Amino acid sequence: MSLKIGIVGLANVGKSTLFNALTSAGVLSANYPFATIEPNTGVVGVPDERLAVLAKMYESEKVVPATVEFVDIAGLIAGASQGEGLGNRFLANIRECQVICHVVRVFADANVTHVAGGPNPQRDIETVEIELALADIETLEKTLPKVQREAKSGDKLAQAKLAQVQNTLEELRAGKTHVEKIDGLDLLSAKPVFFMFNMDEAELADEAKRAELAELVAPQKAVFVNAKLESEMVDMSAEEKAEFLESYGIKEDGLSQLVRVAYDTLGLQSFLTAGKKETRAWTIRQGATAPEAAGVIHTDFQRGFISATVCNYDDLVQLGSEKAVREAGLMRTEGKGYIMQEGDVVEFKFNV
Repeated sequence: MSLKIGIVGLANVGKSTLFNALTSAGVLSANYPFATIEPNTGVVGVPDERLAVLAKMYESEKVVPATVEFVDIAGLIAGASQGEGLGNRFLANIRECQVICHVVRVFADANVTHVAGGPNPQRDIETVEIELALADIETLEKTLPKVQREAKSGDKLAQAKLAQVQNTLEELRAGKTHVEKIDGLDLLSAKPVFFMFNMDEAELADEAKRAELAELVAPQKAVFVNAKLESEMVDMSAEEKAEFLESYGIKEDGLSQLVRVAYDTLGLQSFLTAGKKETRAWTIRQGATAPEAAGVIHTDFQRGFISATVCNYDDLVQLGSEKAVREAGLMRTEGKGYIMQEGDVVEFKFNV
């Protein structure tokens, strides 16, 4: 399962700086709107400390983390839905992503221009959301005549879709910025979204400020980062990064926070496979069955699924080996109805 996150926001909020830090891709980052003219894409491994532990235990030849793809999309400005700035060129890029990471500028810096004169998180969030809603209104208005024609046939599904399109149009026109998904229409306002607030160091340490911003976007989730600090950590080792973060009273770097929140927002989780050849993390949806998880590895695994040998990661690490887990009665054989749990270490049996 591929996770694709679109990084959006107004111009000059720090999106490209954060993208560079998250992916170490070194893309252009400049102090003027539209430094990012084409969407920049970077694929990175999902941070997972468990992989190194299992790889050592199994003496694995390689380690393969789950991956996440970031798409850094050129900065929005008011009027984007009508073609202002780069307009619909990059609104189309957002449609390809599963979830939106909306970067909001909190920090004030006279040396970094702001398209609206100065940062105002509530106003800036509304500007972006309105542009996405206006783009969806245009999409729905173009779709409506076709749906109306289909509904005239008396088909109940077509009539239900017509009602959904009309209701959603009314909601968006009335100012609603988050709507329900409509099958066949990749509406921007229906995409899951979370917010990443780009703050200076003092703001980042201010718990009351973070709580205020979290409340502003609730029930959507919020992540708090300092893009400059993230940039400084790009070439650090894991140990150096941990010490650096600790010196600022921060527990997680931006990538770890972002991936954790994206997984939570989309209802995703990981399971693990381990052996001499490789130790690997796989992404599945929460509630996935064992055969569905097997299908993420290979479709033949799902088609010919027989059973899954499962143990808990913590049990495996604590006891030190599969043999010890079996002797403790903690190694299970699960069938087709088993619901996968976060951190399951699994071996699938199949026959095609």
